[in-house]
Amino acid sequence: MKYAIVESGGKQYKAVEGATIEVDLLNVEVGSAFNLDKVLLLVEDEKISVGTPTVKGAVVAAKVVDHVKGPKLTIFKYSPKKRIRTKTGHRQQYTQLKIESIKVE
Repeated sequence: MKYAIVESGGKQYKAVEGATIEVDLLNVEVGSAFNLDKVLLLVEDEKISVGTPTVKGAVVAAKVVDHVKGPKLTIFKYSPKKRIRTKTGHRQQYTQLKIESIKVE
């Protein structure tokens, strides 16, 4: 099995060829190609390459599938006796990437 641990937006994701991952919103058009070059770990069957801090020459090629919204979160702050009630919400936006290939140069 071939997979890589990549970094995008300060977070780490496991990228497997053919799989889809959701990363924080990227300013890239749907259907275009996108390369993740911050590869922290690369595993090819029994061979493991650990980067210091990244693996040299390793690139994960992905295709932008869609821009989606995450689940709706409700934040409710309540303080009894002071009559403080604040209700707000949040919905994170994500970009879905389909991993096409993991290359090492």
